[in-house]
Amino acid sequence: MAGPRAARLLPLLALALALALAVWVWVWVLAAVAVAVVVFVLLVPRGALPVEGKAVLITGCDKGFGHALAKQLHAKGFTVFAGCLQTGENGARELESMQSDRMKVLQLNVGSDREVAQAVEFVKKKLKEPEKGLWSVVNNAGVTTFGDVEFTRLDKYREVVDINLWGTVRVTQAFLPLVRRARGRVVNVSSMYGRISSPSRSCYCISKFGVSAFSDCLRQEMYRWGVRVILIEPGNFVAATGILTWDGVEARGEELWCGASKTVQEDYGRAYITHQITQMKSFVGSGLKDMSLVLNAITDALVSKRPYNCYNPMSAYWWVKLHIMAHLPTAIADWLYIH
Repeated sequence: MAGPRAARLLPLLALALALALAVWVWVWVLAAVAVAVVVFVLLVPRGALPVEGKAVLITGCDKGFGHALAKQLHAKGFTVFAGCLQTGENGARELESMQSDRMKVLQLNVGSDREVAQAVEFVKKKLKEPEKGLWSVVNNAGVTTFGDVEFTRLDKYREVVDINLWGTVRVTQAFLPLVRRARGRVVNVSSMYGRISSPSRSCYCISKFGVSAFSDCLRQEMYRWGVRVILIEPGNFVAATGILTWDGVEARGEELWCGASKTVQEDYGRAYITHQITQMKSFVGSGLKDMSLVLNAITDALVSKRPYNCYNPMSAYWWVKLHIMAHLPTAIADWLYIH
């Protein structure tokens, strides 16, 4: 009996071994392909485009990334239209003091339809060859805040989203005809928080997730026009940009407490907000102090013949955390955050 039974099992065992071997071969083939792709992407030169005659509009040039980027791109030979929220303040005045015909400072509140429309007319008038269009728009302007959902007024959500998300959409729509004419680039500065979420950062995360989705959709739409849409997702550069300050955190904490309902105040207690303020103050001085990772990523997006669709300029710690948290099952990611 054992002999006939074994004979019947032999074909099944052979089939199982054949399938296992096929799977093993395919795993190695796919691994080899993946390695080849990584090597090609990272090591094969992507080439650089000539900068001469190219003009770039950057929003949020008062300070931080925008201010430093305006200087870096100008030094590389670009004509820079530096959009500033307050042209009478130090950041704008410093750019104007360069007294260069390739550095043009303009008033630009990305939350204002009127100012964006005026900016378009200003750029058209100042371009040497407007019929050739504008090489790039860098949507950099942004604001941040913190606060749990139950403490955050709807007006604060509107305020943050209007600048970070609708400001990006508003400026892009206004300048896209010029960028299409140049077959240029749209560069949107999002954040690692456009990929992963964080407690007490819902306002900011909503706005940056929106920027990421907008960029993905626009990138697909613009392929037929030869326009590249590129997303920049910086990590923690709070110390470098000064986007959060001790005084700002203190004021925001008081605003959260005073704006909360009596029920929320009683349930959470004042100590909760005090602890959150302490946590955010420790965050103020954190992160990389050198902005060059971000500046170089944006510059590469503008000059490379084959730019990446997405750049993640950040420390190794945040890069690993971003990619782990973005791909883990949410139950595990949530557990890691909570604990």
